[in-house]
Amino acid sequence: MLIKSDKLERMPAPIIHSPVGTDAATARKRRSRRNPEYRAERTRLAPFEGVARMVIAHRVELGITQEELAERMGTSASAVSRMEGGQHVTSVRTMQRLAKALGVKLVVGFETDAGDRELVAV
Repeated sequence: MLIKSDKLERMPAPIIHSPVGTDAATARKRRSRRNPEYRAERTRLAPFEGVARMVIAHRVELGITQEELAERMGTSASAVSRMEGGQHVTSVRTMQRLAKALGVKLVVGFETDAGDRELVAV
């Protein structure tokens, strides 16, 4: 039976939840607020994540894969993957090989609390 009505009731839109839960950025923020040890580890790893983003950007700009970068460096693709993951300390020697493979210079330096910087290409 078909019922006609001049008044249409608006149903609230269904709430759609992600099948995998919260997105990673939101989950990280929430976990950082709740867990001081997690927050400290995120702070410790922040510089390595910054380096990882630069490595990825340069590799993508060159149009090469992790495997191709690894070959240029004389290392394994898994080592490049670890660097790009930003979760591991990378030695200066490895950073030198990375810079050479990417066709850039590695620059290291010191910065004082006043913001003065001393840099040198290695």
